Amino acid sequence: MSPATDPADALPGIAESHWMATAPATAHPPLTSDLEVDVAVIGGGIAGLSAAWELVEAGRSVAVLEADRIAAGVSGHTTAKVTALHTLVYGRLRRTRGSEDARLYARSQQEAVERVAEITAALGVDCELERLPSCTYVTDPRSCETVRAEAEAAREAGLAAAYVEETGLPFPVAGAVRVENQAQFHPRKYLLALAEDITARGGRIHERTRVTGLTEGTPCRVTSEGGAVVTAGDVVVATHYPVFDRALLFTRLSPRRELVVAATLPAGLDPGGMYITEEENKRSVRTAPCAEGQRLLLVTGESFTPGAGGVAERFARLADWTREHFPAAGIVRHWAAQDNDSTDTVPLVGPFHPGARHTYVATGFGGWGMSGGVMAGRLLADLITDRTPAPSWAGLYDPRRLWSTVREAPAFLKHQAEVGRHFLGDRLRPSHVDSVADITPGTGALVRVKGRRCAVYRQDDGTLRAVSARCTHLGCLVAFNAAERTWECPCHGSRFDTDGSLLQGPATSSLDEYAVEDDIAHDAEEG
Repeated sequence: MSPATDPADALPGIAESHWMATAPATAHPPLTSDLEVDVAVIGGGIAGLSAAWELVEAGRSVAVLEADRIAAGVSGHTTAKVTALHTLVYGRLRRTRGSEDARLYARSQQEAVERVAEITAALGVDCELERLPSCTYVTDPRSCETVRAEAEAAREAGLAAAYVEETGLPFPVAGAVRVENQAQFHPRKYLLALAEDITARGGRIHERTRVTGLTEGTPCRVTSEGGAVVTAGDVVVATHYPVFDRALLFTRLSPRRELVVAATLPAGLDPGGMYITEEENKRSVRTAPCAEGQRLLLVTGESFTPGAGGVAERFARLADWTREHFPAAGIVRHWAAQDNDSTDTVPLVGPFHPGARHTYVATGFGGWGMSGGVMAGRLLADLITDRTPAPSWAGLYDPRRLWSTVREAPAFLKHQAEVGRHFLGDRLRPSHVDSVADITPGTGALVRVKGRRCAVYRQDDGTLRAVSARCTHLGCLVAFNAAERTWECPCHGSRFDTDGSLLQGPATSSLDEYAVEDDIAHDAEEG
């Protein structure tokens, strides 16, 4: 068998998040014995840690349970813009939910921006916080009326938004919405400071503690993979995509991955703001502090559904765009991030389901998890502590809101059709390859072996690793991401390593590993 070119070898720069590489590692102990607290927070990203910090600040005893390492999942791979300008959300909200809901959305998101600044100052956090303008732009003159309408909708919602035709970008734009005094920061440095303050105030943080069970009641009981139980008056599920489906939120969330390239740029060429466009399958631009005389340019884009394939080609397009528009940039890193879109564009934050009394959820931030996560932390703390008056926007984000309406139906039906296409359509294909012998080093494919559909990966040394092809969440077939060497579920976004170990939920368990031999051919028998 001739060696294949590794798709990862052609990717630009080192495969590592800048935020992960430039902040210290964490080593909080796993949960090994039963524990009793006022509130158990499941998930150690920005939503979970923000909620835990707000609750500790309010005098509650809290335990944060994180399946891996805190601030290392989505929050460790974000673009880290903290802004109330979310592409074209205000025009959309005004059309679908009305002007009042648009105002509530703007107020809650801008207050989150200010909350980050307040906490940063109060804790003395050196998290590279910078206050800069945020812009949504278009280069196609035919789209100018859309951004002009967005500027009007954002102003009506209460933001100091302006329509402009010039920006700090090194290329012309046809038009843009601009909002001043937004923020960007180093997310891990900020979140690790929150974690340090949480533990200093008596809170508990347990890493490598995967939660597998939740019993609601008075009190609630949370069970970890290792068997230890946390008894808590209230529980917050902040795992990005909820690991429990009792509220059927998976029907209202669609996963989306985006790619990031980071490049050094002479400081004099800094565009001086945060920029985003929905053109060209999204392009987002910002910079961050770097070495003296330089800035780190972060370009995000190429949105796609997990498991869609072609990731190396998507990275190449993003890198080419970066070099074309910023010729002086030298690409040094690349990574990917994942988020969930709600079917009505508004995050789901509040009581977990209609019957919930002591369980809460935060999810569906649609790519704006930094401001959304901080907002969620404050809102959940207010709900749990019965602070009065409740935030005026609590109803806007309530997961129990009526969703089966005309305004949400198109997105809901589109998402369900996509899930159905994968769940049924992927099974109708006999196999992705005819034999394990067709799988070259560094690649993976689905193949039926002895009547069982397997996800088979060939390591660089030629040896094989085979795991079940069925996602442990709801049974969709996984697909191979050659650029990141992972198995991904296209239905709800769970991700697994080549040995089947779980990397990202909503699945809570790994894929079963199977033994295969190199000379076993394709078997068309149904499994």
